[in-house]
Amino acid sequence: MVRRVRTGRRTPRRIPKIAGLPDDQSLTETGLPAPTHRPGRILVIACGALAREILEIKSLSGWDHVDLTCLPAILHNHPDLITKAVESAVSKHCATYDQIFVAYADCGTGGHLKTACTRLGVQMIEGPHCYSFYDGNAAFVARDEITAFYLTDFLARQFDAFIWTPLGLDRHPELRETYFGHYTRLVYLSQTSDPTLIALAKTHAAKLNLKFEHRQTGYGDLQSTLTNWATNTP
Repeated sequence: MVRRVRTGRRTPRRIPKIAGLPDDQSLTETGLPAPTHRPGRILVIACGALAREILEIKSLSGWDHVDLTCLPAILHNHPDLITKAVESAVSKHCATYDQIFVAYADCGTGGHLKTACTRLGVQMIEGPHCYSFYDGNAAFVARDEITAFYLTDFLARQFDAFIWTPLGLDRHPELRETYFGHYTRLVYLSQTSDPTLIALAKTHAAKLNLKFEHRQTGYGDLQSTLTNWATNTP
């Protein structure tokens, strides 16, 4: 029996320790392979940046019928590659899973991912990116924070791998104004309540010379979307 949980936006938890979950660097570079398929289960194909959160929601909700596989989170640095990677993953697993869902928002694909998901007959998460659905899509749009640079729990932990090093700021910190001169704030949208991550995000804001703001979001629309997928499937 599937146990339903309340899907409020705030989940004030410390960072979950999930057995068998690869470290953040592995989730960034290689993702998470799908488990051996068993009949009667559904599969969520997700970004590696969401693995910890999805597995925590799955555990809290008692969804024993939900499997997860993740693509490398570093694809976000090359959004033109995301659609093809998702299409390949759906094709790989469609013969063994009756229900497949895609835990990506648009993520910089310019609508191409949504077009592909519609063609493949799979649902994806609404919104432009994870910052939006963590904050709640409606609230995010209403704020219209065009000068805010966002971090999530995953990006706070993987700041160097995603931002500092790929942009060459580790070698040429003088480029900071070129990349971030039009931002005024770093907004940390936290999924958990972890003082260590808050301090880390503050450090990142200082490195970018941005004002720091912390907003506790919990899992936002990610949790409600996953709940809908997991509890309303045949």
